[in-house]
Amino acid sequence: MNVRAALLLLIGFFLVTLPSARALGTTPTEAQALREAALNHTAYTLPPEKLKLAKELFRDRTTLHFLGEGWGILQLILLLALRVPARMRDVAEKMTKNRWVQCFIFVFLFLLLIALLNAPLRLFGHHIALAYGLSVQRWGSWFADLGKSFLLEWIVAGLLVMVLFWVIRWSPKHWWFWFWIPTMVAVMFGVFLSPILVDPLFNKFEPLQQYDPALVAQLERVVARSGETLPPDRMFFMRASSKVTSMNAYVTGFGPSKRLVLWDTTISAATPDELAGVFGHELGHYALHHIIRGLLFSAVCLLVGFLVGQRITWWLLTKYGGRWQIRSQNDWAFLAVLVLVLNLLNFAAEPIENAFSRSIEHAADVYGQEAIHGIVSDPQTTTLQGFQKLGENSLDDPTPHPLVDFWLDGHPSIASRAAFALAYNPWTAGQHPKYFQP
Repeated sequence: MNVRAALLLLIGFFLVTLPSARALGTTPTEAQALREAALNHTAYTLPPEKLKLAKELFRDRTTLHFLGEGWGILQLILLLALRVPARMRDVAEKMTKNRWVQCFIFVFLFLLLIALLNAPLRLFGHHIALAYGLSVQRWGSWFADLGKSFLLEWIVAGLLVMVLFWVIRWSPKHWWFWFWIPTMVAVMFGVFLSPILVDPLFNKFEPLQQYDPALVAQLERVVARSGETLPPDRMFFMRASSKVTSMNAYVTGFGPSKRLVLWDTTISAATPDELAGVFGHELGHYALHHIIRGLLFSAVCLLVGFLVGQRITWWLLTKYGGRWQIRSQNDWAFLAVLVLVLNLLNFAAEPIENAFSRSIEHAADVYGQEAIHGIVSDPQTTTLQGFQKLGENSLDDPTPHPLVDFWLDGHPSIASRAAFALAYNPWTAGQHPKYFQP
């Protein structure tokens, strides 16, 4: 596999996905609502005391995010300059001759050091969540979750790193492509297994039918209108209130693991009509195949990232490998170089990834508002009220800095979503819905 073949693969991907993307392009009714929403700066507002907190929270979170990304890159540069990865490699090789054991020892030492270096920022992040009333999770529970996350990361990373180095030895020049294949397999298995094996380690899930049968009956009306298949046994509620005060709902898994989850904080704060709107949005992710599109988008990003990463790591090893005491690509310490390069590429690609995410979230907003037409009396007001509650609950700044919003936010801003919800009414004379026939 060479660069030409990889480019042909990318072109093939876009040729396959372009027709569906074109078919789901912005409709005239949607475009008109977007223009009106851009001029409406009062659809979502906060009272003065909450507005002050929202702006402080936005500043703190933005600072913490960029500081964390910068520190994540700088720490790897410092570790390489101090030859710490090479010393970890020496420890692993002295402890055993078995490459599997060497791999897991090195990965454990590497991840542990990174976790310790990142600990102050992570502790401060949880402190911020507690200070602003967005989290109620006690420190003991928080540390327990951190430990479980580390254990899972070590197991998964150890297996993938072992595959990586096997592929590097087998194909030194084209490992970027051959490693991309098992990585995508691991990603798909992760999406499939996460709702079943991983999520229950951190939160408690129960069938929504047992918790609120009347709500399920309301949601089934939305499912029936959509034409999708989502039986009640795929609807769950999560007891988020033991850890957070924020509202959320999400879809996860695919095939037999497909499910929709409502947080108990959302159920307690929203009206049945507002919950129908939230459900319609999440159902839209399934109806519009966003999970599959997300996997395809990730596949392309990973392929390009591995291709560019291989070229950059090769150059870095040629120039600095001796100084860092990294012998070759087959050296366990090479992992630190690869992680550094991938972190840099991920930072550069962040706006692209978030732009893609915002596009599918907007599509789900449109779908959700259309899905509850005829089920709730006033879809525009219902959706608007839902966004107002969500924004107040999460202390979302009504006027975030445009550059920060563009770079960091995977959703359209609450202010823009609320304004669009108010403006979008495709059921009036002369207008046309996007996903549902009148």
